[in-house]
Parts: sequence; structure tokens; C-alpha cells
Amino acid sequence: MKKIFVAAIAVMAMASAWAKNSVSPVDYVNVHMGTAIKGEGGTAPFVGMPHAMTNFLPQTRENKMGTMAYIYDDKSIMGFMASHQPTIWMGDYGYMSLMPQTSAEVRVLPQDRALPYDHKAEKATPYSYAVDLQAPEGIIHAEMTAASRAAIMTFTFPRKAQQRVVLQGINLNPALGDWANDYGPRIKKLRGWVKVDAEKGEIVGYNPDRQSAQIGPETPNFKGYFVVRFNRPIKGLGTWDGDKVYRDKAELEGTRMGAFVEFDSKDKTPVIAQVGTSFISLEQARENLDKEVGGKDFKALAASTKAAWEEVLAKMSVETTSADDKTIFYTALYHNYLFPREFSEYGRYYSAMDDKVHEGISYNDFSLWDTFRATHPLLTLLEPKMTGDMITGLLNMYKEGGWLPMWPNPSYTNIMIATHADAAIADAYMKGIRNYDVNLAYEAMRKDAMTPPDADTQRRYGDRDRWTAYEARAGASFYHTIGYVPDDRTAESVSRTLEYALDDWCIAQVARDMGKMDDYNALMRWSQNYRNQYNKEKGFMLPRKYDGTWIDIDDHNRHGLTEGSKWTYLFCVMQDVPGMIEMMGGNEAFARKLDQNFAGGHYKHDNEPGHHYIYLYDYCGQPRKAQELVRHHVRENYRNAPDGFNGNDDCGQMSAWYLFSVMGFYPVTPASNVFALGAPQFSKVTIDITAPSTGQPHRLTIEAKGLSESNKYVSSVTIDGKPLSGNFITYDQLLNASNITFTMEK
Repeated sequence: MKKIFVAAIAVMAMASAWAKNSVSPVDYVNVHMGTAIKGEGGTAPFVGMPHAMTNFLPQTRENKMGTMAYIYDDKSIMGFMASHQPTIWMGDYGYMSLMPQTSAEVRVLPQDRALPYDHKAEKATPYSYAVDLQAPEGIIHAEMTAASRAAIMTFTFPRKAQQRVVLQGINLNPALGDWANDYGPRIKKLRGWVKVDAEKGEIVGYNPDRQSAQIGPETPNFKGYFVVRFNRPIKGLGTWDGDKVYRDKAELEGTRMGAFVEFDSKDKTPVIAQVGTSFISLEQARENLDKEVGGKDFKALAASTKAAWEEVLAKMSVETTSADDKTIFYTALYHNYLFPREFSEYGRYYSAMDDKVHEGISYNDFSLWDTFRATHPLLTLLEPKMTGDMITGLLNMYKEGGWLPMWPNPSYTNIMIATHADAAIADAYMKGIRNYDVNLAYEAMRKDAMTPPDADTQRRYGDRDRWTAYEARAGASFYHTIGYVPDDRTAESVSRTLEYALDDWCIAQVARDMGKMDDYNALMRWSQNYRNQYNKEKGFMLPRKYDGTWIDIDDHNRHGLTEGSKWTYLFCVMQDVPGMIEMMGGNEAFARKLDQNFAGGHYKHDNEPGHHYIYLYDYCGQPRKAQELVRHHVRENYRNAPDGFNGNDDCGQMSAWYLFSVMGFYPVTPASNVFALGAPQFSKVTIDITAPSTGQPHRLTIEAKGLSESNKYVSSVTIDGKPLSGNFITYDQLLNASNITFTMEK
């Protein structure tokens, strides 16, 4: 009881502090950060609850794999979407959109119905969005707020103008086709459906499209259902398919189609559309709408969603006089509460793994190749229970599809490499997060490690190949026998060997804790396979053929590598940094190679494999270099601007790197419970760390005494007044500390 009382007092104190300041954390969030073409941040101004199942956003272009629906540089808006596209490299699915219209002629295609807008007349927050659309007949004021699966959209039309709302239910546009987007098979097989019920004042329908379908298995039962309720009587209606408009036709199927409804232009009351979404059924979409919107008006729904964001964003705070720095900080935290998305709908969920509806917990859109590094470790500190629920979601996918996913969207895809669900689960397990079936979790991870995929020795499993089967650890047959993935048999061979070795080490820690010593010994042996990929003569991790022959590549060649050069993967051994240092000639030789990496411009912060490289200086006895580089890359790669990311945020990973780095420590090795120290970038940061055993948060304050432009190095660190020796801090120390003080110097 005492712990609960103390926790309640802490929460009330924080709420009181924000009330006095009148500006809450959510007010600092810049949802436009990362939405510009420059920088390729891959973010969007989503409206909705933390981890919302459906993201609602303005649509400035037709999205697909490789293009988000909102790009800051665009000059017009073509709709307000219910979207499920998590990031630029993955596809949308089960989407729909609404667009207000005043023209006498019904305009249905995206390029025809688009209206110009000015960012000066746009207000975007995590809980609401508003904009003035510049129609020839006058300004249409559009507003939107949302919960997790439902939204309210309000359209205020100019006087005496036509009042029409156009709905697009599916958008299979062959003109958008490219190497990553083949529309042909989907156009042949898929049909969206829409129906206008003027008596009920609603439009209902479903969209069976998955934009990433070509890189995943068939899901015949998949549909994104929607229900749209209007507050005013429908006076005119129709449907459309392509450029053909069918006035007074209330029901239609098609591949690029939708519906429209019209209202009495003499009525000046804004048109309000309540939107409910579901992957289960139309009935569930109605239930979701009733539960999340019900009798709430726009202000009430926006207020409840804002309160939800205030609650999660208050779990961290920063002390700085720079409004820009506060914006970057809280925007980074906001990005870590977007994905993975909740996929269950009040106790039930559709699974794209077996194409059926189940009872239980579901999450989706795990960008695991990116987020196992920092996003999931951050959530273990802030949200251990939710972390366990996410693991339950992964395990449900394992039960339904036979494997843990690599990048579900919403079904299996073979995007990226390795099985980093292993690292994320093992990291949570080793921190004591166990609110899931731990035996099933070990079974699933063990299968990843021990079982090669179908036809492993016959298929190369290239990046974004068309779906044949789930690749899991492609090349595992060779990895287990000759100790590496051979380049003449499996694509991206070097990266696979290195990343499989990491995952094996992570699983091994769980195996040891569970007393499975035979597995532990085998996994630890395989975790050393990285040594078989290192060419000592050349000084790099290089591809080699099945017969052992090495393949030399230059600094810019990506042969055998995943999204990077040979420099990108040179230091990609997170599980055995001391062993890697010894292999490369010891501390001094290793540090010189790191120096070359950074001085030569080889470090690419815009992609994830090197995110831990700065912190490797801690392991070779040169922590000051890490401290200097942290400051440089925090400032170089994060700005309060639409092009504020140098690289894709990748569902929160870039943002999580920032949050750890400004606090002064980083999780280099998952499942180790050890963090490498850097240098804090603010005089004070607080974080509410929740203990898995109690579920109660405690406030950890991180202070940087003497921090200034010149004082960027760490002279000493104390934990609750006691000196910390060395360059590392443990999870248990973070969990039990009240105050960590860095004393800074020149």
C-alpha cells in the first residue's frame, strides 16, 4: 500500500507541475518533424491515441510502399485518411479516406478532388488536426480528432456552396506501379465494396487491399472495414469506380472506387462524420465507434486523446531553456508511442498469420530490425507491462503462423534480415518482464535459432523478393555447418552471419537462466561465428563463398551487406565487444579503426546498424571520444523542422537513440542488462522507470553538473552520491537509483 501511495503522490505532483506551467509535454510535440522529402524521415502527422490501431491523417498524395500519404512539401490535400501505413518502406492496408467538396461537378479521383492549402492555416497535434482548404467556391475548414479505432471529422463549408463528401474505399492505381509496387495481381483478385444508406445516414464498406501483398502470403479473408456516420440528412448520393460516376447508385464493388454523399447547402451546420474502423467485421467497426466516440463531441474526444498523450509523455521530462530542444525531446518520445500498433479490438483480433479471428491480445507493425536496438529497450523501462503484452502479440503470431515475425505488415513479410524478435524478447526476459508465456517464448526463439527455413539451400532470399515462404534465418543451414552464411548461396550473407550471431547470444542468455545448458552451449558457440566473417588481412567483415574463398569489396560496394558498406558492418558485433576488439588487434588498434570510421565519413547515423558504434569507445578505454561524438550527432541529426531527421525514423528507433543519448547512456547489447555511458546533453532529465515486479514507477533524475558548450566531457559519475567506476551502468542500478549525477568538464 505504501508503494502505491508514494507512486500516486508522484503522479499527482507531476500533473500539478505541468498544470502550473500551463504547457504540457504534448504541446511541444511537432508532428511535422520528419515529414519533408529532404531527410526522408518517413513520419506523418498522425492523429490518435498512443499505439492506435488506426492512424488518421491528412493525405497529400497517393501512398504506396516507398511513399507516405503526407509529405510536407506537397501543396494540396486530397483526403483525410484512416491509414495503417507505419513507415515509408512498408505498405498501407485496409485504408479509406474522406474529402469535402464544393464543386458543382462530382470529382472523385485523387488528383481531381485535391485542394490547395497553406501550412500557415494548418494546426497539427497528436490529438487533433485542422486546416483550411482553398476551394474555388471558398474556404472549407476541416478538422479531425481520433481515438484508437475511430475518429470524428468536421467539415465547415462556405456559404451557398455545394456540400459534398467523397469517400475513397480502395485505390488500386496501376499508374503508381514500380519495382516495389506491382498492382496487376491485386487488380485481378481484389474488390472493395461500399454502400450508402441514406436512411441511416451512413456509408459502410470494406477494403481488402494490402500494399505489401507481393512480399507476403495470401490472406483471402483480410478486409479493413469502415462505418461512416453523418450528423445531417443525406440529400444526394452516388458511387464511383475509376473516373466513372454512378449518381443514385448506392452500392458498388471495384478496384479504385468509393462513394459520395451530398447535403442541403442551405444548412450552415458543419457536416460531422464519425468514422469507425475494424479488421474483424462491420459490426465490430460500429462497436468500436460506439465505444470510442459514443456521445462525445469533437472537443470531448480531442480532450480525452490529449489526456492519454499527456499521461505517457509525462513519463520523461527535460530541463532546458531551449523550446526547440524541448520539442525535439518530446517529439522523440511521441514517436516511441506510435508503434507497434495495437491490433486487438476489445478482446478479439484478426490475425493475418492464419487469416482468422481470435480472442486475446494483438499488436502489429513491428519494425524489429530497427527497434530491437533502442525502442524496445526504452519501452522496457517505461512500459514493462505493455512490453509483455507486445511479446504476447508476437507469440500469438507464432502460434498462428508457425514463426515469430520479422516485419509483420500486417502478415509476414521478408523485409530486412535476421530474427530480432529474439533479441527484443530476450532483453525483456532478462529484465524480469515475464507477463507472457515464457516457455512458449523460448520455444519460438529456439525455433528461430535451430530451424532453417523452407528450401534454405535452394533459395537466395533476396531483399524484397516476391513471397515464396517465410525466410526466418535464410542460410541457417550453412551457418550451422560451415560457421557462416556463404555469399554464393544466400543474399546479404555478411550481415546475416553477424546478426544471427547476435540473436543466438541473446537466446543463450535465456537458455542459461532456464537451465537449458545444451542449448546454451550450442548458441554461445554459434554466437562466435562472427569471427568466420572477419578477413584479418583486409581488416573487414567480408563476404566469402561456400568453399571459403573471400570476396573483396571497396568502401562503397554493398555486396553481401544489408543497407550499408563494409564500414557499416565492421563493428557490428554487439554481443562480444571485447572479443571483437581482441580479434582486431587490441584496444589501440581497434580505437584507430573507429577513428578512421568517423573521420572518414563512413559512419551513417541515418541507418541503424551503426547506432551503437559511438559507444564502442567505452570498451577500448577512450570514453571521451564517445562523449564528444554523442554531442555532435545529437545536434547534427535532430532538428525541430519538417526535415528534422537525417534518415528514416523507422518506427521510433532514431528517436529512441536520441532519448538514450541525451540521458547519457545507451543499450549496446540486448539481454545483457548493461548500458554504455555517453554524456548527458541537458542539465536535468527525469524518467519514470517502472519495475516489472511491482508495476510501480519511480522517478530517476539524471543531472549534468557544469554542463556547457565547453564542458562536454564527463569527469565523474555518482549514483545516489556513491561514485560509479568504469564506463557502464546496469539495469538494476537504473531501476534502484533516484539520482545519477554526471560532473562535466572541458
